Amino acid sequence: MKICIVSDSHDAAALLAAAVARARAWGAEAVLHCGDIIGPNTLRAALDLGLTMHVVHGNNLGDALALTKLAAASAGRLHYHGDHARLELGGRRLFVTHYPHIARGMAATGDYDAVFCGHSHRAAIETQPTATGGAVPVINPGTVAGIGAPATFALGDLASLAFAIEPVA
Repeated sequence: MKICIVSDSHDAAALLAAAVARARAWGAEAVLHCGDIIGPNTLRAALDLGLTMHVVHGNNLGDALALTKLAAASAGRLHYHGDHARLELGGRRLFVTHYPHIARGMAATGDYDAVFCGHSHRAAIETQPTATGGAVPVINPGTVAGIGAPATFALGDLASLAFAIEPVA
Protein backbone atom coordinates (compact mmCIF):
# COMPACT_ATOMS: atom_id res chain seq x y z
CA MET A 1 0.00 0.00 0.00
CA LYS A 2 1.27 3.46 -0.92
CA ILE A 3 0.60 6.45 1.31
CA CYS A 4 1.02 10.22 1.36
CA ILE A 5 2.41 11.83 4.53
CA VAL A 6 1.89 15.55 5.19
CA SER A 7 2.18 17.88 8.15
CA ASP A 8 1.94 21.50 9.17
CA SER A 9 -0.49 22.65 6.49
CA HIS A 10 -1.37 25.77 8.54
CA ASP A 11 -4.42 26.63 6.39
CA ALA A 12 -2.51 26.26 3.09
CA ALA A 13 -5.33 24.33 1.43
CA ALA A 14 -4.04 24.68 -2.15
CA LEU A 15 -0.58 23.33 -1.29
CA LEU A 16 -2.07 20.45 0.70
CA ALA A 17 -4.35 19.55 -2.21
CA ALA A 18 -1.41 19.74 -4.64
CA ALA A 19 0.62 17.30 -2.53
CA VAL A 20 -2.32 14.89 -2.22
CA ALA A 21 -2.99 15.10 -5.97
CA ARG A 22 0.65 14.18 -6.72
CA ALA A 23 0.48 11.31 -4.24
CA ARG A 24 -2.77 10.02 -5.75
CA ALA A 25 -1.20 10.10 -9.23
CA TRP A 26 1.70 8.05 -7.80
CA GLY A 27 -0.78 5.47 -6.51
CA ALA A 28 -1.28 6.49 -2.87
CA GLU A 29 -4.42 5.13 -1.26
CA ALA A 30 -4.36 7.07 2.02
CA VAL A 31 -3.07 10.29 3.55
CA LEU A 32 -1.55 10.67 7.02
CA HIS A 33 -1.63 14.26 8.29
CA CYS A 34 0.70 14.81 11.24
CA GLY A 35 -1.00 17.91 12.60
CA ASP A 36 -1.27 21.69 12.55
CA ILE A 37 -4.15 21.74 10.10
CA ILE A 38 -5.66 24.82 11.80
CA GLY A 39 -9.08 25.07 10.08
CA PRO A 40 -11.01 22.06 8.80
CA ASN A 41 -11.68 23.88 5.53
CA THR A 42 -7.98 23.34 4.82
CA LEU A 43 -8.83 19.67 4.23
CA ARG A 44 -11.82 20.05 1.88
CA ALA A 45 -9.97 20.29 -1.47
CA ALA A 46 -7.69 17.39 -0.49
CA LEU A 47 -10.68 15.30 0.63
CA ASP A 48 -12.35 15.92 -2.73
CA LEU A 49 -9.49 13.94 -4.32
CA GLY A 50 -11.01 10.78 -2.83
CA LEU A 51 -8.21 9.40 -0.64
CA THR A 52 -8.91 8.36 2.93
CA MET A 53 -7.29 10.81 5.34
CA HIS A 54 -6.09 10.11 8.89
CA VAL A 55 -5.35 13.30 10.83
CA VAL A 56 -4.05 14.24 14.26
CA HIS A 57 -3.95 17.72 15.69
CA GLY A 58 -0.80 19.51 16.69
CA ASN A 59 0.12 22.44 18.89
CA ASN A 60 -1.93 24.75 16.64
CA LEU A 61 -5.16 22.95 17.36
CA GLY A 62 -7.59 25.17 15.47
CA ASP A 63 -11.25 24.20 15.62
CA ALA A 64 -11.39 20.62 16.91
CA LEU A 65 -15.21 20.59 17.03
CA ALA A 66 -15.51 21.62 13.38
CA LEU A 67 -12.87 19.03 12.45
CA THR A 68 -14.86 16.35 14.30
CA LYS A 69 -18.03 17.40 12.47
CA LEU A 70 -16.26 17.32 9.09
CA ALA A 71 -15.00 13.81 9.84
CA ALA A 72 -18.51 12.68 10.82
CA ALA A 73 -19.91 14.04 7.56
CA SER A 74 -17.15 12.59 5.36
CA ALA A 75 -18.66 9.12 4.79
CA GLY A 76 -15.53 7.50 6.23
CA ARG A 77 -12.98 9.43 4.15
CA LEU A 78 -11.71 11.55 7.07
CA HIS A 79 -10.63 10.03 10.38
CA TYR A 80 -9.79 12.52 13.13
CA HIS A 81 -7.77 10.74 15.81
CA GLY A 82 -7.05 13.54 18.30
CA ASP A 83 -3.46 13.92 19.50
CA HIS A 84 -2.12 10.64 18.05
CA ALA A 85 -3.17 7.68 15.94
CA ARG A 86 -2.38 4.00 16.15
CA LEU A 87 -3.22 2.53 12.74
CA GLU A 88 -2.91 -0.66 10.80
CA LEU A 89 -2.63 0.00 7.07
CA GLY A 90 -1.27 -2.29 4.40
CA GLY A 91 -0.55 -4.89 7.06
CA ARG A 92 1.75 -2.47 8.91
CA ARG A 93 1.49 -1.06 12.42
CA LEU A 94 1.81 2.73 12.26
CA PHE A 95 1.94 5.51 14.83
CA VAL A 96 1.17 9.15 13.94
CA THR A 97 1.85 12.15 16.21
CA HIS A 98 2.72 15.78 15.76
CA TYR A 99 5.80 15.79 17.95
CA PRO A 100 9.23 14.38 16.97
CA HIS A 101 10.22 13.49 20.55
CA ILE A 102 7.07 11.41 20.99
CA ALA A 103 7.66 9.81 17.58
CA ARG A 104 11.19 8.75 18.54
CA GLY A 105 9.96 7.37 21.85
CA MET A 106 7.15 5.36 20.27
CA ALA A 107 9.49 4.06 17.57
CA ALA A 108 11.97 2.95 20.26
CA THR A 109 9.35 0.61 21.75
CA GLY A 110 9.53 -1.63 18.68
CA ASP A 111 5.72 -1.83 18.66
CA TYR A 112 5.39 -0.12 15.25
CA ASP A 113 6.68 -0.69 11.74
CA ALA A 114 6.89 3.04 11.00
CA VAL A 115 6.26 6.26 12.92
CA PHE A 116 5.30 9.69 11.53
CA CYS A 117 5.54 13.20 12.98
CA GLY A 118 5.74 16.88 12.06
CA HIS A 119 6.10 20.09 14.11
CA SER A 120 9.71 21.06 13.28
CA HIS A 121 8.98 22.02 9.64
CA ARG A 122 12.17 20.10 8.78
CA ALA A 123 11.72 17.13 6.48
CA ALA A 124 13.67 14.07 7.57
CA ILE A 125 13.71 10.30 7.28
CA GLU A 126 15.54 8.79 10.24
CA THR A 127 15.99 5.33 11.69
CA GLN A 128 15.29 4.85 15.39
CA PRO A 129 16.89 1.88 17.17
CA THR A 130 14.36 -0.10 19.20
CA ALA A 131 14.48 -1.65 22.66
CA THR A 132 14.18 -5.05 20.99
CA GLY A 133 17.30 -4.62 18.84
CA GLY A 134 15.56 -3.62 15.64
CA ALA A 135 15.14 -0.28 13.90
CA VAL A 136 12.06 1.69 12.85
CA PRO A 137 11.81 4.48 10.27
CA VAL A 138 10.65 7.84 11.66
CA ILE A 139 9.35 10.12 8.93
CA ASN A 140 8.82 13.86 9.24
CA PRO A 141 7.46 15.19 5.93
CA GLY A 142 8.30 18.80 6.77
CA THR A 143 5.77 21.56 6.20
CA VAL A 144 3.42 21.21 3.26
CA ALA A 145 2.68 24.94 3.71
CA GLY A 146 6.31 25.94 3.16
CA ILE A 147 6.50 27.97 6.38
CA GLY A 148 10.15 28.62 7.24
CA ALA A 149 11.25 25.80 4.95
CA PRO A 150 10.48 24.52 1.45
CA ALA A 151 6.99 23.08 0.97
CA THR A 152 7.43 19.30 1.19
CA PHE A 153 5.55 16.06 1.80
CA ALA A 154 6.51 12.39 1.85
CA LEU A 155 5.53 9.36 -0.17
CA GLY A 156 5.70 5.92 1.37
CA ASP A 157 5.41 2.34 0.22
CA LEU A 158 4.31 0.28 3.21
CA ALA A 159 5.11 -3.04 1.53
CA SER A 160 8.82 -2.18 1.39
CA LEU A 161 8.85 0.50 4.11
CA ALA A 162 10.48 2.85 1.59
CA PHE A 163 9.90 6.59 2.03
CA ALA A 164 10.92 9.69 0.09
CA ILE A 165 10.62 13.43 0.74
CA GLU A 166 9.15 15.33 -2.20
CA PRO A 167 8.78 19.03 -3.00
CA VAL A 168 5.17 20.17 -3.36
CA ALA A 169 5.80 22.20 -6.50
